[in-house]
Amino acid sequence: MTQTATILRTGRKFDQVLRGARQVFMADGFEGASVDDIARAAGVSKATLYSYFPDKRLLFMEVAQTECCLMAERVISMIDETKPAREVLQITATQLTAFLVSDFAQQVFRICVAERDRFPELGRAFYEAGPQNGQRQMAEYLEKAVAKGELAIDDVHIAAEQFSELCKVRIWTRAAFGIQNTFTQEEIDQVAAQAVDMFLARYGV
Repeated sequence: MTQTATILRTGRKFDQVLRGARQVFMADGFEGASVDDIARAAGVSKATLYSYFPDKRLLFMEVAQTECCLMAERVISMIDETKPAREVLQITATQLTAFLVSDFAQQVFRICVAERDRFPELGRAFYEAGPQNGQRQMAEYLEKAVAKGELAIDDVHIAAEQFSELCKVRIWTRAAFGIQNTFTQEEIDQVAAQAVDMFLARYGV
């Protein structure tokens, strides 16, 4: 049975369930998150919770996908494609870098890796909603920038992946291994600026 076939995304308590689940997953991880705790945090009964999500995996995937979509919508709302490519790339890099080292992104990444063998669908869902979706949207923008003569790129899909990897330099690894848990805006801005500089050094016209 598919995820879309089993989730009822209507009703006034749906958002409550997502907020409660997000809170518990972030605090306790996937394995440690109990249905009782999620229902309590959401302020709903277990029966109501199960009416929306009969499986905890579906609930986790919905939380991850929702957060990734909100992040993507936020970035898109900030972008004016009539602006120069550097400005567009700088906004995107800053938002992406901040998201990659956020508590949410790091916790979801750890959960997906920890549960990879037992529940590979968790990682697949996060990958599709996060990295894959972001790279697809980036590739679409790069195609437009190439058409306007601002960038010179043969393979926009590879370039989109390269851009996201540049936004991970230094701080993502530190976050993933618990070397550093918080990052200043100055650190994020520096990584983002260097990512854009490197990207344009290769693809700028």
